[in-house]
Amino acid sequence: MISPSLIPPQRDQFDLPRETCYLNAAYMGPMPHDAVAAGQDSYARKGQPWRYQVQTDFFDAPEALRERAARLYGASADTVALVPAASYGLATAARSLAPDAKSEILVLAEQFPSNVYVWRDLAAEHGARLRTVSRSDNQSWTEAVLSAISTATSIVACPQVHWADGGALDLAAISDAARRQGAALVLDLTQSLGVMPFDLAAIQPDFAVAASYKWLLGPYAMGFLYAAPHHHDGEPLEQNWIVRDKAEDFARLVDYADAHAAGARRFDMGERSNFQLVPAAIASLDAMLGWGADALATTLGHTNRALANRLAPLGLRETTPDRAAHYLSLSLPDGAPGDLVARLASEGVYVSQRGDRMRITPHIYNDEADFQRFVTALEDLL
Repeated sequence: MISPSLIPPQRDQFDLPRETCYLNAAYMGPMPHDAVAAGQDSYARKGQPWRYQVQTDFFDAPEALRERAARLYGASADTVALVPAASYGLATAARSLAPDAKSEILVLAEQFPSNVYVWRDLAAEHGARLRTVSRSDNQSWTEAVLSAISTATSIVACPQVHWADGGALDLAAISDAARRQGAALVLDLTQSLGVMPFDLAAIQPDFAVAASYKWLLGPYAMGFLYAAPHHHDGEPLEQNWIVRDKAEDFARLVDYADAHAAGARRFDMGERSNFQLVPAAIASLDAMLGWGADALATTLGHTNRALANRLAPLGLRETTPDRAAHYLSLSLPDGAPGDLVARLASEGVYVSQRGDRMRITPHIYNDEADFQRFVTALEDLL
């Protein structure tokens, strides 16, 4: 029986054949039927471009998406920019920050590459040092980061959930420690936004970004950047026309404007109206907001606790301190086949492997039949 506090499986909202057991949201989330339909309709409209309306399609639709993305952050729409990728958002953040020479930019060991390369370049540009924070086996990522923050720290660049081992970070505690040292906090929330509570008031990041195509169940090449108000005079990566004042008046676009649109809109990507992706992204976020991050975290946490208990007798062990509720990253038993993930995929069961861990990331569309099939397949292969 499903507890009233848990969201029942939403498989009927997705195009998931019964013979497919998809437990890989951290790699890429499927779009719901409504989002797929919205995207297909938008592509059909591009075949008849005379149907586009300047105000509706160029301006109102991206504003509707911005408002929904802002709700994910618990922020106002003025603080959110529409970006094509997490890397774009992180590059925007780096452009607004100038670390002191010989200061330290902190990143996590084995952090996702997009949240490392940009800080390497910024450190080299300013004569700062990139410091990689590692954790011991019995240490949480929060403990490791807090022990590394010092008077030398100028920027802390981290996720809310480590993409490889699923460890969650206490961002409020990290933010408090960073602020005491005058350090900026830049977050990649791609593996957590929408399925894990995010307390903007407590965390107060300088910048935070999330790609839409994983847990947010949206299209590829769409993301959302939060920029704190004190950064709204920063320099954008692009000098595109649509983020300038009075851009809505197409008849006067060559009356070049120096002023930008309000708030974080100056950081929007070029062609942010993206007629094919924006409608699909709106539909995906409508679904996510309807379920709610708190309810999703509770539901997926319940699912993963039960699944971890069923996998323990097979030798798959939880070894990550402070694991995020929606994330399983289990150590594989000795003697596990090197091609275990490929063998599972050949049977229609999809997970990921990161190092010596199996990353198992179900979402709202998975049900008991999926979990039983997964466990049975592992029993046969281990």
